[in-house]
Amino acid sequence: MRIPISWLGEYVELPGDVTAEDIHAALVRVGLEEEDVHRFEVTGPVVVGQVLEATPEPQNNGKTINWCQVRVAPEGQLAADGGADVRGIVCGAHNFTVGDKVVVTLPGAVLPGPFPIAARKTYGHVSDGMIASTKELGLGDDHAGILVLSSIGLDPEVGTDAVRLLHLDDEAVEVNVTPDRGYAFSIRGIAREYSHSTGAAFTDPVERVAADLSAARPSGFSVTVEDEAPIRGRVGCGVFVTRTVRGIDATRPTPPWMVARLKLAGIRSISLAVDITNYVMLELGQPIHGYDLDRLTGGITVRRARPGETLVTLDDQTRTLDPEDLLITDGSGAIGLAGVMGGAATEISSGTTNVLIESANFDPVSIARTARRHKLPSEASKRFERGVDPAVASAAAARVVQLLVEHAGGTADELGSVLDESEPPAAIALPADYVTRLIGVDFSADEVRGTLAAVGASVESTGAGFSVTPPTWRPDLIDAASLAEEVARIVGYDRIPSVLPVAPPGRGITREQRLRRKAADALAAVGAVEVLSYPFLSGIANDTFGSPTEDAVPAVRLANPLDVEAPFLRTSMLPGLIDVARRNLSRGFTDLSLFEIGLVFRPEPGVTYGHATDLPQGGALPSDETLALLNAGIPPQPRHVGVLVTGNTVAKQPGQTALPAGVADALTAVHQLAASVGAEVRVIQGRHKALHPGRTAELVVDTPTGAVPIGFAGELLPALARELDLPRVVGVAEVDLDALLEHARREVVVSPIVSMPAATQDLSLVVPVDVPAAEVLATIIEGAGELLEQARLVDDYRGTGVAEGEKSLTFALRFRAADRTLTAAEATEAKNGAVALAATRFGATLRD
Repeated sequence: MRIPISWLGEYVELPGDVTAEDIHAALVRVGLEEEDVHRFEVTGPVVVGQVLEATPEPQNNGKTINWCQVRVAPEGQLAADGGADVRGIVCGAHNFTVGDKVVVTLPGAVLPGPFPIAARKTYGHVSDGMIASTKELGLGDDHAGILVLSSIGLDPEVGTDAVRLLHLDDEAVEVNVTPDRGYAFSIRGIAREYSHSTGAAFTDPVERVAADLSAARPSGFSVTVEDEAPIRGRVGCGVFVTRTVRGIDATRPTPPWMVARLKLAGIRSISLAVDITNYVMLELGQPIHGYDLDRLTGGITVRRARPGETLVTLDDQTRTLDPEDLLITDGSGAIGLAGVMGGAATEISSGTTNVLIESANFDPVSIARTARRHKLPSEASKRFERGVDPAVASAAAARVVQLLVEHAGGTADELGSVLDESEPPAAIALPADYVTRLIGVDFSADEVRGTLAAVGASVESTGAGFSVTPPTWRPDLIDAASLAEEVARIVGYDRIPSVLPVAPPGRGITREQRLRRKAADALAAVGAVEVLSYPFLSGIANDTFGSPTEDAVPAVRLANPLDVEAPFLRTSMLPGLIDVARRNLSRGFTDLSLFEIGLVFRPEPGVTYGHATDLPQGGALPSDETLALLNAGIPPQPRHVGVLVTGNTVAKQPGQTALPAGVADALTAVHQLAASVGAEVRVIQGRHKALHPGRTAELVVDTPTGAVPIGFAGELLPALARELDLPRVVGVAEVDLDALLEHARREVVVSPIVSMPAATQDLSLVVPVDVPAAEVLATIIEGAGELLEQARLVDDYRGTGVAEGEKSLTFALRFRAADRTLTAAEATEAKNGAVALAATRFGATLRD
């Protein structure tokens, strides 16, 4: 939220020498984080000038410039820069005539950019300054011509300081507003917070229109709410106020002070009527929408969208509506997305004379879902989804009427309506010692009562403490805990002592926590970088990576997704890693080794998950039965590890060729991970629909009851990698970390160092080409017996000397006995045992 300081000063007493930094410091004390300071960045002599002469001069490039004589100071007086009162200035615009008063930037001035102004020779003249446009002054985007002051209703004296005239000397502070404090999205709310922080006198801007509310009760305009599908039982619209102003001149300019304040607040000036609605929204926090009354058909009905219904919004986009969308409609159909954006059919234009003003209050959840569904965030939806004061709607409508009458020449009409079905805030019981017990600071009863009254609450004493009714603009105050937090915030967090709690002995981290940390350390040690990605995926991403087979993967669909294109919780870690890799590759980082540890969500087929009971309140510990019901409504969430490598593991350099990364590096990371937690992972031939069919491994852990699958590794299909804008070779792996830790050794196994010499032999076996080398290696280890210390695959040959359909696998074998030196005969006998078993299982033969 950006807050122009001059605007803030209208509703809270500011010191004469206050700075933006002072205001930021005051707001930080009450929990509003500072963001930035915004200024127009116009300095130096910028004055009002009057065009005395304008001589058109065609140029060789086809352009015509005006050589102007401009008076920049009263006759006979020095100008603001100390120079002559009449200046020669070259101007390329043609939207002015002799006698017009304009804004002249004299030498020494600096415009936004920064763009310093100096006398310079151009088009055969020395231009002693510049006549400025709205865009050059930072007030808007209009650069078609210069700013003629009469066009915005101004007729100042020549030589007047234009910076002050156009309010370019104002500045705005920006603060970050958290989702629970929607009231701070207004000058009214920020002024109240500044008052809480400093004790400065606060004047509620609603008081400006209090008399107007009693003088003109709107009546007679039809407004109905037909919400047959409320979200979570809450009707989408609780307040709807309309007022009418007739006979406005929509072509009148917006006052410069309003343009400047809107610009500093981050909103561009559009037209007088629209600017007034935006101004009131910023002032009071109540979004306002204006309709061209003559384009409306009948009264207004607030309802949900019908299947297949469409609406052309103010941005000229045709939007297909969802049955959950809340609409503003008239006799012709939909004319606006409630609380998000109006429709083009009833838009206020330069020809509008009669205006219907809408000031309503909508359900935050409904508005938030609609804005995200249509990817249509707006200033209005940003406020509604955080909660708008339902009691301010009538005052906001009256304030718009007041400004339209004053600046657009309109006449307030009696036609209007007030629909108010909002529920007043419920009283909250606050025990006398609750704040002290919860915060850990002694607060007197007077402090608690005075602080809550200062924020607008109604506080009544009871025998047990207080009965507190929150103000309508604070929907976040819902229980005693939130009231206690408010007392701590307003009184000052510096009252809370900094005490380091002493941890009870014997409560260190669990075995699983310790092993998870070791796993992350091991992956980092092999050169991988840990990343974090969003757990929200599309259905296609889940189906592609969530299962090795072609079957669709059951996934948890979010009821209120942040992105409608990613409404599912992830079933695999790989899509998130791929997104991170794509982002880094697009920024020139080509050599990547990434890993992520996180939860995946794997619902069981045919099981419906959801809350089996109402969510318990935070004030009491839920029972075991309640916790059991809640846990039963949650799908299995195992913790997985994902790994992705691409590019080169070793970069090309003098004397060293580049070493490309691939599936071997992903497998190395898996083995390091397993070793760090005391587990052994065995690799067997595998298949996965997203991976290269000949370069895919299934990862298993051997247990007394058999091999347990715990993940997979492989190389992305080249076609899939190309579709995802990745290099051709991308190695990936995914491991169920929970399953791996379950089968990890719980004790340290130490192998003694054997001092006896080893006997080494090579073994080349010819087997069918479809026999996995890993299975042959496992068979050799089994057949060779306990004398075999190590066996490694060193060659896979297919070619001359080996029959078609067969391959030759060469293994390096190392034999050793712990108590004696082996003879060659003993080593050969053990090797022959391996050959015999391989021949039995695979028909293997020794290669000559």
